[in-house]
Amino acid sequence: MKYSEKISNKLNELLIKNYDAEKGYRNAMENVDSDRLKMFFKRRASERSEFAKELRTEILQYGEIPEDSGSFKGALHRNWMTLKSTFSSNDEEAILEEAIRGEKASLEVYNDLMKENDLPPTIDSLLMKHKTAIQSAINTEMVKEELVS
Repeated sequence: MKYSEKISNKLNELLIKNYDAEKGYRNAMENVDSDRLKMFFKRRASERSEFAKELRTEILQYGEIPEDSGSFKGALHRNWMTLKSTFSSNDEEAILEEAIRGEKASLEVYNDLMKENDLPPTIDSLLMKHKTAIQSAINTEMVKEELVS
């Protein structure tokens, strides 16, 4: 496998994660009543959409084809969030818990990729920017979860 294809495959994995996160946040936004939480989830969805655009650009620069949708696993997670919010006594708390879980899973994928030594500096810095934003979202979601509880 050539270098550009190897890098693109790794970035496509992150791209799919970001598609899943964006859709998950949009789903969460539709399943909460709080206007503050709706706005929070909307901002997170927009952020993940921007991450996806940046990753698509990098993949294209390597002459490869970016993925164009999320994963089956991501769809299952969103369906689980919807089902859980339907039957949960505290919808917003359950949705925040799932959002935190999803973000931690995304962070793991970023961490795994950043452990590799063959990433170009431009991609490494892009991934660090995304990772920092995801960690910030986790911290914010955990604070909001305490306020909702």
